[in-house]
Amino acid sequence: MTPALTIDSVSVVYDDFTALDNVSLSVASGESFGLVGESGSGKSTLLRALAGLAPVSAGTITVDGKVLGRKRDKAFYRQVQMVFQDPYGSLHPRQTVDRLLLEPLAVHGFDDTENRIVRALEEVGLGSGFRFRYSHQLSGGQRQRVAIARALILEPSILLLDEPTSALDASVQAEVLNLLEQLRAARKLTFVMVSHDLAVVTHMCDRLMVMQYGRTVEELSSADLSERRVTEDYTRGLLAASEGFRRSG
Repeated sequence: MTPALTIDSVSVVYDDFTALDNVSLSVASGESFGLVGESGSGKSTLLRALAGLAPVSAGTITVDGKVLGRKRDKAFYRQVQMVFQDPYGSLHPRQTVDRLLLEPLAVHGFDDTENRIVRALEEVGLGSGFRFRYSHQLSGGQRQRVAIARALILEPSILLLDEPTSALDASVQAEVLNLLEQLRAARKLTFVMVSHDLAVVTHMCDRLMVMQYGRTVEELSSADLSERRVTEDYTRGLLAASEGFRRSG
């Protein structure tokens, strides 16, 4: 079976700084794959390279067997959508929720927009009463639900998630993560998820890649991570830090 996504020896270089150094991975269709590491490890850069938001200096990215060029076309964005860390920054402050959801449908020539918008809001647990609110009238969790609805309204098969709950309160984080899990199962989506929180990745993802300095440290299953079957000292350090943080909290 063709992987949903293949990254082969991809590098991203800004001037003299190598943000991503010869990284490869393969994600199966319907799989949830995590990227973990400290700030500056290259995990968000990898996601942005996938989305066409960071310049790929070397290597290839393949989606469903099709090698991507430097520029992403409309067909790519029908297939691959991204949910950003900050739901407030990613939603236009002067547009209603209705307008935010209508825009991608109009760009991609979808008809039946009314039903699609209503269905998208229901799918993320927001009623049609939210349609004509502005983002500043919503809580952080509600804004992130709108961002997820906007990503899913084009019916993509792959969702790129860049720390999708790190800006939210702990109780709201759990709600949004549960929503994402339900949506993945219902729509048979493929996830690539960046997080600094090992507990979140272990819960949400089947497999994960640990990154440091723009390079791959190791690839593991979530079960390996839970059982501490890791081979690299850096990964052990991440585990120890996350456990220490949890104990003191």
